[in-house]
Amino acid sequence: MGKIIYGIQQIGVGVRDAIEGFHWYGRVLGADVKVFDDSNTATYMARYMGGSPHQKRALLAANMQGGSCYEIWQFMDRTPQPAKEEISIGDLGIFSAKIKAKNIHEAHREIKSKGGVASDILQGPDRQLFFFMDDLHGNKLQVVKAHEWFKQNKRHATGGVYGCVIGVSDIERSRKLYTDVLGYDKVIYDETGVFADFAPLKGGDRKFRRVLLTHSKERRGGMSPLFGRSQIELIQSLSVTPSKIFEDRYWGDIGFIHLCFDIHGMEALKAECAAAGFPFTVESDTAFQMGEAAGHWSYLEDPDGTLIEFVETKKIPLMKKWNWYLNLEKRDPNKPLPRWMINALGMNRVKM
Repeated sequence: MGKIIYGIQQIGVGVRDAIEGFHWYGRVLGADVKVFDDSNTATYMARYMGGSPHQKRALLAANMQGGSCYEIWQFMDRTPQPAKEEISIGDLGIFSAKIKAKNIHEAHREIKSKGGVASDILQGPDRQLFFFMDDLHGNKLQVVKAHEWFKQNKRHATGGVYGCVIGVSDIERSRKLYTDVLGYDKVIYDETGVFADFAPLKGGDRKFRRVLLTHSKERRGGMSPLFGRSQIELIQSLSVTPSKIFEDRYWGDIGFIHLCFDIHGMEALKAECAAAGFPFTVESDTAFQMGEAAGHWSYLEDPDGTLIEFVETKKIPLMKKWNWYLNLEKRDPNKPLPRWMINALGMNRVKM
Protein backbone atom coordinates (compact mmCIF):
# COMPACT_ATOMS: atom_id res chain seq x y z
CA MET A 1 0.00 0.00 0.00
CA GLY A 2 1.25 3.48 -0.85
CA LYS A 3 0.95 6.62 1.18
CA ILE A 4 -2.32 8.12 2.38
CA ILE A 5 -2.50 11.81 3.30
CA TYR A 6 -5.34 12.34 5.76
CA GLY A 7 -4.92 16.11 5.68
CA ILE A 8 -3.02 18.89 7.37
CA GLN A 9 -2.68 17.84 10.99
CA GLN A 10 -1.27 21.11 12.33
CA ILE A 11 0.80 24.18 11.77
CA GLY A 12 3.67 24.72 14.19
CA VAL A 13 3.75 28.07 15.99
CA GLY A 14 6.80 29.14 17.98
CA VAL A 15 5.79 31.25 21.00
CA ARG A 16 7.36 32.79 24.12
CA ASP A 17 5.03 30.94 26.50
CA ALA A 18 3.11 27.81 25.51
CA ILE A 19 0.31 28.28 28.04
CA GLU A 20 -0.16 31.92 27.05
CA GLY A 21 -0.20 30.85 23.40
CA PHE A 22 -2.69 28.06 24.02
CA HIS A 23 -5.05 30.40 25.85
CA TRP A 24 -4.80 33.04 23.11
CA TYR A 25 -5.60 30.57 20.32
CA GLY A 26 -8.34 29.02 22.46
CA ARG A 27 -10.00 32.27 23.53
CA VAL A 28 -9.73 34.17 20.24
CA LEU A 29 -9.92 31.39 17.64
CA GLY A 30 -11.68 28.56 19.47
CA ALA A 31 -8.76 26.08 19.50
CA ASP A 32 -9.56 25.11 23.09
CA VAL A 33 -9.13 21.32 22.97
CA LYS A 34 -5.73 20.21 24.30
CA VAL A 35 -4.88 17.03 22.40
CA PHE A 36 -1.48 16.65 24.04
CA ASP A 37 0.94 18.57 26.28
CA ASP A 38 4.51 17.38 25.80
CA SER A 39 7.64 18.51 27.66
CA ASN A 40 10.96 16.88 26.83
CA THR A 41 14.29 17.38 25.05
CA ALA A 42 14.04 17.95 21.31
CA THR A 43 16.99 15.88 20.13
CA TYR A 44 16.12 14.87 16.58
CA MET A 45 15.75 18.49 15.42
CA ALA A 46 19.20 19.60 16.65
CA ARG A 47 20.34 20.39 13.10
CA TYR A 48 17.68 23.12 12.97
CA MET A 49 18.46 24.43 16.47
CA GLY A 50 22.09 25.45 16.21
CA GLY A 51 23.36 21.87 16.31
CA SER A 52 22.29 21.12 19.89
CA PRO A 53 19.24 19.52 21.57
CA HIS A 54 16.97 21.90 23.50
CA GLN A 55 14.32 21.58 26.17
CA LYS A 56 10.86 22.35 24.83
CA ARG A 57 7.17 22.26 25.60
CA ALA A 58 4.57 21.67 22.89
CA LEU A 59 0.78 21.69 23.09
CA LEU A 60 -1.50 20.49 20.29
CA ALA A 61 -4.66 22.62 20.20
CA ALA A 62 -7.76 21.73 18.17
CA ASN A 63 -10.96 23.53 17.23
CA MET A 64 -13.67 20.85 17.11
CA GLN A 65 -15.74 22.71 14.53
CA GLY A 66 -13.28 21.42 11.95
CA GLY A 67 -9.95 22.21 10.37
CA SER A 68 -6.41 21.46 11.41
CA CYS A 69 -4.66 22.09 14.72
CA TYR A 70 -1.93 24.35 16.10
CA GLU A 71 1.22 22.89 17.62
CA ILE A 72 2.11 25.64 20.08
CA TRP A 73 5.85 25.28 20.71
CA GLN A 74 8.10 26.90 23.34
CA PHE A 75 11.81 26.68 24.12
CA MET A 76 12.29 26.03 27.84
CA ASP A 77 16.07 26.62 27.97
CA ARG A 78 16.54 29.70 25.78
CA THR A 79 14.66 32.85 24.85
CA PRO A 80 12.90 32.36 21.51
CA GLN A 81 13.89 34.97 18.97
CA PRO A 82 11.52 36.98 16.80
CA ALA A 83 12.39 37.93 13.22
CA LYS A 84 14.91 40.79 13.18
CA GLU A 85 12.50 42.93 11.17
CA GLU A 86 8.88 42.78 10.10
CA ILE A 87 8.27 39.94 7.64
CA SER A 88 7.30 40.99 4.11
CA ILE A 89 4.75 39.17 1.99
CA GLY A 90 6.76 36.98 -0.39
CA ASP A 91 9.56 36.28 2.06
CA LEU A 92 10.58 32.62 1.94
CA GLY A 93 8.73 30.38 4.38
CA ILE A 94 5.29 30.20 5.95
CA PHE A 95 3.95 33.76 5.93
CA SER A 96 0.51 33.08 7.41
CA ALA A 97 -1.92 30.38 8.44
CA LYS A 98 -5.32 30.34 6.77
CA ILE A 99 -8.19 30.09 9.28
CA LYS A 100 -11.69 28.81 8.51
CA ALA A 101 -14.68 31.10 9.08
CA LYS A 102 -18.39 30.49 8.71
CA ASN A 103 -19.15 34.12 7.90
CA ILE A 104 -16.41 36.68 7.26
CA HIS A 105 -18.31 39.67 8.63
CA GLU A 106 -19.32 37.78 11.78
CA ALA A 107 -15.76 36.54 12.30
CA HIS A 108 -14.39 40.05 11.80
CA ARG A 109 -16.74 41.49 14.43
CA GLU A 110 -15.92 38.68 16.87
CA ILE A 111 -12.16 39.05 16.48
CA LYS A 112 -12.35 42.82 16.97
CA SER A 113 -14.58 42.41 20.03
CA LYS A 114 -11.90 40.20 21.61
CA GLY A 115 -9.24 42.84 21.09
CA GLY A 116 -7.79 41.23 17.99
CA VAL A 117 -5.77 43.30 15.53
CA ALA A 118 -7.44 42.86 12.13
CA SER A 119 -7.32 44.50 8.72
CA ASP A 120 -10.41 45.72 6.92
CA ILE A 121 -12.33 43.06 4.99
CA LEU A 122 -10.58 42.45 1.67
CA GLN A 123 -11.31 40.58 -1.57
CA GLY A 124 -8.92 38.10 -3.15
CA PRO A 125 -8.39 37.28 -6.85
CA ASP A 126 -11.11 34.63 -6.54
CA ARG A 127 -13.53 37.38 -5.39
CA GLN A 128 -13.81 35.74 -1.97
CA LEU A 129 -13.86 37.98 1.10
CA PHE A 130 -11.24 37.57 3.84
CA PHE A 131 -9.18 39.58 6.32
CA PHE A 132 -5.75 39.46 7.85
CA MET A 133 -5.22 39.51 11.60
CA ASP A 134 -2.29 39.25 14.00
CA ASP A 135 -1.77 36.61 16.66
CA LEU A 136 -0.28 37.45 20.06
CA HIS A 137 3.23 37.76 18.55
CA GLY A 138 2.22 39.64 15.42
CA ASN A 139 2.22 36.57 13.16
CA LYS A 140 -0.20 36.99 10.28
CA LEU A 141 -3.38 34.90 10.06
CA GLN A 142 -5.68 35.01 7.05
CA VAL A 143 -9.34 34.39 7.92
CA VAL A 144 -11.18 32.94 4.92
CA LYS A 145 -14.67 31.59 4.31
CA ALA A 146 -15.00 27.81 4.33
CA HIS A 147 -17.99 25.59 3.58
CA GLU A 148 -16.93 22.28 5.18
CA TRP A 149 -17.48 21.83 8.91
CA PHE A 150 -17.12 18.83 11.16
CA LYS A 151 -19.72 20.40 13.44
CA GLN A 152 -20.69 23.92 14.43
CA ASN A 153 -21.17 25.75 17.70
CA LYS A 154 -22.16 29.29 18.61
CA ARG A 155 -19.12 30.03 20.76
CA HIS A 156 -16.82 30.91 17.86
CA ALA A 157 -17.22 32.16 14.29
CA THR A 158 -13.91 30.57 13.29
CA GLY A 159 -12.81 26.98 12.93
CA GLY A 160 -9.34 25.51 12.71
CA VAL A 161 -6.50 25.85 10.22
CA TYR A 162 -7.50 25.75 6.53
CA GLY A 163 -3.98 25.83 5.08
CA CYS A 164 -1.28 28.46 4.74
CA VAL A 165 0.46 31.05 2.59
CA ILE A 166 4.05 30.14 1.69
CA GLY A 167 6.66 32.40 0.13
CA VAL A 168 8.71 30.63 -2.55
CA SER A 169 11.45 31.64 -5.00
CA ASP A 170 10.06 29.63 -7.94
CA ILE A 171 6.46 28.45 -8.02
CA GLU A 172 6.98 25.81 -10.69
CA ARG A 173 9.85 24.24 -8.77
CA SER A 174 7.83 24.31 -5.52
CA ARG A 175 4.86 22.59 -7.16
CA LYS A 176 7.01 19.49 -7.63
CA LEU A 177 6.48 19.01 -3.89
CA TYR A 178 3.13 20.67 -3.14
CA THR A 179 1.32 19.37 -6.23
CA ASP A 180 3.13 16.22 -7.32
CA VAL A 181 3.79 14.74 -3.86
CA LEU A 182 1.26 16.38 -1.52
CA GLY A 183 -1.65 16.36 -3.97
CA TYR A 184 -2.49 20.08 -4.27
CA ASP A 185 -3.28 19.69 -7.96
CA LYS A 186 -6.31 21.95 -8.41
CA VAL A 187 -5.58 25.59 -9.27
CA ILE A 188 -8.16 28.04 -7.89
CA TYR A 189 -6.28 30.99 -9.37
CA ASP A 190 -2.89 31.79 -10.87
CA GLU A 191 -2.42 35.55 -11.09
CA THR A 192 0.48 37.95 -11.61
CA GLY A 193 0.50 41.65 -10.75
CA VAL A 194 0.22 44.14 -7.91
CA PHE A 195 -2.68 43.11 -5.66
CA ALA A 196 -4.98 45.45 -3.76
CA ASP A 197 -5.63 42.84 -1.05
CA PHE A 198 -1.92 42.83 -0.17
CA ALA A 199 -1.96 46.57 0.57
CA PRO A 200 -2.14 46.11 4.41
CA LEU A 201 1.01 43.97 4.37
CA LYS A 202 4.66 44.98 4.40
CA GLY A 203 5.87 44.76 0.81
CA GLY A 204 2.31 44.44 -0.44
CA ASP A 205 2.79 47.14 -3.09
CA ARG A 206 5.24 44.95 -5.03
CA LYS A 207 4.64 42.67 -8.00
CA PHE A 208 3.95 39.00 -7.29
CA ARG A 209 2.84 35.78 -8.86
CA ARG A 210 0.43 33.97 -6.60
CA VAL A 211 -1.14 30.54 -7.06
CA LEU A 212 -3.90 29.23 -4.79
CA LEU A 213 -4.03 25.43 -4.73
CA THR A 214 -6.34 22.81 -3.29
CA HIS A 215 -6.67 19.06 -3.81
CA SER A 216 -9.09 17.59 -6.37
CA LYS A 217 -9.28 14.29 -4.49
CA GLU A 218 -11.09 14.18 -1.16
CA ARG A 219 -8.91 13.18 1.75
CA ARG A 220 -9.90 9.80 3.15
CA GLY A 221 -9.31 7.75 6.28
CA GLY A 222 -8.13 8.58 9.79
CA MET A 223 -9.03 12.05 11.10
CA SER A 224 -9.91 13.40 7.65
CA PRO A 225 -13.52 14.25 8.70
CA LEU A 226 -12.10 16.73 11.23
CA PHE A 227 -9.24 18.10 9.12
CA GLY A 228 -11.34 18.54 5.98
CA ARG A 229 -10.29 20.23 2.76
CA SER A 230 -7.30 22.60 2.77
CA GLN A 231 -5.55 25.17 0.61
CA ILE A 232 -1.95 26.22 0.03
CA GLU A 233 -1.15 29.57 -1.57
CA LEU A 234 2.30 29.97 -3.09
CA ILE A 235 3.61 33.54 -3.37
CA GLN A 236 6.59 34.43 -5.57
CA SER A 237 8.09 37.92 -5.39
CA LEU A 238 8.89 39.37 -8.83
CA SER A 239 10.16 42.77 -7.66
CA VAL A 240 12.83 42.02 -5.07
CA THR A 241 14.97 39.13 -3.85
CA PRO A 242 13.04 37.84 -0.81
CA SER A 243 14.57 37.14 2.58
CA LYS A 244 14.25 33.84 4.44
CA ILE A 245 11.77 34.16 7.32
CA PHE A 246 13.93 31.96 9.57
CA GLU A 247 17.32 33.20 8.40
CA ASP A 248 19.80 33.00 11.32
CA ARG A 249 17.09 31.72 13.66
CA TYR A 250 16.17 28.32 15.11
CA TRP A 251 13.24 26.05 14.41
CA GLY A 252 11.05 26.82 17.44
CA ASP A 253 11.72 30.56 17.43
CA ILE A 254 8.79 32.99 17.09
CA GLY A 255 6.69 32.34 13.99
CA PHE A 256 5.30 29.52 11.89
CA ILE A 257 7.94 26.81 12.16
CA HIS A 258 6.49 24.00 10.00
CA LEU A 259 3.44 22.62 8.22
CA CYS A 260 2.52 19.09 9.31
CA PHE A 261 0.53 16.42 7.45
CA ASP A 262 -1.18 13.44 9.09
CA ILE A 263 -0.33 10.40 6.96
CA HIS A 264 -0.29 6.61 6.68
CA GLY A 265 2.53 4.71 5.00
CA MET A 266 5.69 6.50 6.09
CA GLU A 267 8.06 4.15 4.25
CA ALA A 268 6.18 4.55 0.95
CA LEU A 269 6.11 8.32 1.41
CA LYS A 270 9.83 8.37 2.23
CA ALA A 271 10.64 6.58 -1.01
CA GLU A 272 8.35 8.84 -3.05
CA CYS A 273 9.80 12.02 -1.54
CA ALA A 274 13.38 10.87 -2.17
CA ALA A 275 12.57 10.00 -5.79
CA ALA A 276 11.04 13.46 -6.25
CA GLY A 277 14.19 15.15 -4.91
CA PHE A 278 12.93 15.85 -1.38
CA PRO A 279 14.65 13.36 0.94
CA PHE A 280 13.75 13.26 4.62
CA THR A 281 16.21 15.31 6.66
CA VAL A 282 14.94 14.14 10.08
CA GLU A 283 13.11 10.96 11.10
CA SER A 284 12.03 9.75 14.53
CA ASP A 285 11.80 6.28 15.97
CA THR A 286 8.74 4.37 14.79
CA ALA A 287 6.96 4.70 18.17
CA PHE A 288 7.88 8.17 19.36
CA GLN A 289 5.99 9.49 22.40
CA MET A 290 4.39 12.95 22.02
CA GLY A 291 2.99 13.62 25.48
CA GLU A 292 -0.16 11.51 25.67
CA ALA A 293 0.06 10.62 21.96
CA ALA A 294 2.49 8.47 20.00
CA GLY A 295 3.61 8.26 16.41
CA HIS A 296 6.35 8.13 13.79
CA TRP A 297 7.34 11.49 12.31
CA SER A 298 9.73 12.96 9.77
CA TYR A 299 10.71 16.25 8.15
CA LEU A 300 11.82 17.42 4.75
CA GLU A 301 12.60 20.82 3.25
CA ASP A 302 10.78 22.40 0.34
CA PRO A 303 13.03 23.96 -2.36
CA ASP A 304 13.50 27.08 -0.20
CA GLY A 305 14.10 25.30 3.10
CA THR A 306 10.56 25.56 4.53
CA LEU A 307 10.03 22.60 6.85
CA ILE A 308 7.26 20.10 6.07
CA GLU A 309 6.49 17.49 8.72
CA PHE A 310 4.74 14.15 8.36
CA VAL A 311 3.22 12.26 11.29
CA GLU A 312 1.98 8.68 11.17
CA THR A 313 -0.09 8.70 14.34
CA LYS A 314 -0.16 5.49 16.37
CA LYS A 315 -2.11 6.53 19.47
CA ILE A 316 -4.21 9.53 20.47
CA PRO A 317 -5.93 10.36 23.77
CA LEU A 318 -9.72 10.49 23.55
CA MET A 319 -10.63 10.93 27.22
CA LYS A 320 -7.46 11.31 29.24
CA LYS A 321 -9.19 11.49 32.63
CA TRP A 322 -10.61 8.02 31.99
CA ASN A 323 -7.34 6.78 30.47
CA TRP A 324 -9.11 6.09 27.14
CA TYR A 325 -6.70 6.04 24.19
CA LEU A 326 -7.26 5.09 20.57
CA ASN A 327 -4.78 2.71 18.94
CA LEU A 328 -4.80 3.61 15.24
CA GLU A 329 -2.51 0.75 14.20
CA LYS A 330 -5.41 -1.70 14.55
CA ARG A 331 -7.75 0.21 12.23
CA ASP A 332 -8.25 0.12 8.45
CA PRO A 333 -6.24 3.16 7.26
CA ASN A 334 -8.63 3.77 4.37
CA LYS A 335 -11.67 4.21 6.60
CA PRO A 336 -12.24 7.45 8.52
CA LEU A 337 -12.68 7.22 12.27
CA PRO A 338 -16.34 7.26 13.36
CA ARG A 339 -17.60 10.77 14.04
CA TRP A 340 -18.51 9.89 17.64
CA MET A 341 -14.94 8.82 18.25
CA ILE A 342 -13.49 12.05 16.84
CA ASN A 343 -16.08 13.97 18.88
CA ALA A 344 -14.67 12.35 22.01
CA LEU A 345 -11.56 14.51 21.61
CA GLY A 346 -13.78 17.40 22.67
CA MET A 347 -13.78 15.98 26.20
CA ASN A 348 -10.28 17.46 26.45
CA ARG A 349 -11.62 21.00 26.01
CA VAL A 350 -10.18 23.60 28.39
CA LYS A 351 -12.56 26.33 29.52
CA MET A 352 -11.11 29.75 28.79
